[in-house]
Amino acid sequence: MSLGDLFRQGDAVTRVVAILLFAMSVSSWVVILWKAWLLQRAGRDVARSTAAFWQSASVAEARQKVAAFDREALVLPLMAATEAQAPGSLAAAGDRSQQLTRVLRDALHRVLHKLQSGQVLLATVGSTAPFVGLLGTVWGIYHALTGIANAGQITIDKVSGPVGEALIMTAAGLAVAIPAVLGYNVFGRLIGRIEADLEGFARDLRELLVHGTPTPAAS
Repeated sequence: MSLGDLFRQGDAVTRVVAILLFAMSVSSWVVILWKAWLLQRAGRDVARSTAAFWQSASVAEARQKVAAFDREALVLPLMAATEAQAPGSLAAAGDRSQQLTRVLRDALHRVLHKLQSGQVLLATVGSTAPFVGLLGTVWGIYHALTGIANAGQITIDKVSGPVGEALIMTAAGLAVAIPAVLGYNVFGRLIGRIEADLEGFARDLRELLVHGTPTPAAS
């Protein structure tokens, strides 16, 4: 029995389960391909941007250099957050160290939220797809038992179709879940590395701005 035969011969429940698994598979693969491209660029951009920053003679020069490398806008938001806050607002309350801690933390959260996009979908597909396939499996077994009861005896033609449907649904659920789980785990590790680099840069940037900026090199 092919997937086409399963869809044509199945009832409404079988078709709904098949469509749901197909939608989950397509959405997870779209996220997997997109995040693989995004995180590859992000890791490279963060490394190049931070290196360009520390090789600059001033923060103003660093901002120009970083803009050329930070295509995914991961480092520039941290630098932009350190600009002076509007006087008289609560954002400007406290000393310079407290202000930088607050604005860098908020900017870092926004950047990390961008990197985490799609992880919830992968986790949801990876955890629910086997159970969606299991629903199709149970439904196929139910059809097999119903066919046996109506026939009054066990015959291959009454059992083979529903059992084949059940096995296909089980395999489909696993085929949808496994790539999503692998993608979630791999991307989680990559995001963790980028997050550590950004947190380290934000901490060093805060210390730099609190204790003074380097003087420009003599020409």
